Amino acid sequence: MRDSPTKQLKLQYKKNLEVGLVVSLIVITFLLQAFKKFEATSKLTKTKMSKLEIQEVPQTQQQKQAAAPSRPTVPIATEDEDLIGDEDIDFSMFDFDQELELPPPPEEDDDMFVFVPYDEPPQPIGGFAAIQKKLVYPEIARKAGVEGRVTVQAQVDVDGSVIRTKVVQSLGPNGCDEAAIEAIRSVKWKPAKQRDRAVKVWIAVPVDFKLR
Repeated sequence: MRDSPTKQLKLQYKKNLEVGLVVSLIVITFLLQAFKKFEATSKLTKTKMSKLEIQEVPQTQQQKQAAAPSRPTVPIATEDEDLIGDEDIDFSMFDFDQELELPPPPEEDDDMFVFVPYDEPPQPIGGFAAIQKKLVYPEIARKAGVEGRVTVQAQVDVDGSVIRTKVVQSLGPNGCDEAAIEAIRSVKWKPAKQRDRAVKVWIAVPVDFKLR
């Protein structure tokens, strides 16, 4: 005898309800297990993060140690008879009361480049061109192609002679300075005049070196 449709629906509903409950329990159990694993992983991560805290380390300063003092020198005894020791020096040979003789100081040149007023300056007889004519070009300077000017301070005496010279502008060690002085001395000069009286004065004389 077949069940009625109403009874079949009731049985089907009961089965569906039981299946739904079982499925719900399975899902809830799975979710609970998954949540526990997630919580454990989260706690482990927090623990690791807490251990990775950065701590600032204070900088340490190195203390400089003082250098060790040098050891004193110790005299070493020697058997060499040629070497003089402290006990071999005869201090009686020295006269410590004797005054040392110092060399005399250099003589002071009172009229070196001292300006003396004059009304008429000294002049070379024949003009400064006469000095250039007397000039002998040094062979070393000629071969080296040296050109330029040498300025000489010359002191002309009351008789018109050049008594002292001083090079104030040089062309170097090539003979030009000496040649300029020789040319200035080889020319006769008119002395400087001060109120119609001859005076001894210094004058700057330029001498030009030019290759032709």
